[in-house]
Amino acid sequence: MPAIEEAPPRGRRSKPWWLGLALAIMGALWLNGARGIASTTNYIGLGPAAIVLAVGLGLVFLGILLILQALRGDFRAVDDEAEAPPSRAAFLLALAGVAIPLLTMRWLGFPLTAMLAFALVTHGFGSRRTILDLAIGFVLGAAAWFGFSRLGISLGGFLPLLG
Repeated sequence: MPAIEEAPPRGRRSKPWWLGLALAIMGALWLNGARGIASTTNYIGLGPAAIVLAVGLGLVFLGILLILQALRGDFRAVDDEAEAPPSRAAFLLALAGVAIPLLTMRWLGFPLTAMLAFALVTHGFGSRRTILDLAIGFVLGAAAWFGFSRLGISLGGFLPLLG
């Protein structure tokens, strides 16, 4: 009769410190990439590399926090029996929401593309309020478009199909 493997005791579970390390490395790659971006500033005092630097620093910081949590034992693995398995359909919906701007930005414009992306991602996370999700996505996209245009940054036409 084969031996039955027992689950490791709670304190002996593997600690996924490598997730934090991967996140910190990703942040370091962002920081390295920011070095190649021109650092000239415009009238608001921020250059094009500012956002890339902020994201890189944030990823490194969060990676270090995740490593510390894992080493202290605060990072708990999800029990397979307690949670439902990941949904492939939900993942594909969220992935489509991230990819849709690559396909539609030029023809639909920023607000409509943001509307579609927002609705797809929210559906991937379980929302079933399609009309509300589309409306929120459009409002957020329009606000971002107007905000960037006030700063002198062009995101293309508001609704290129109409113009």
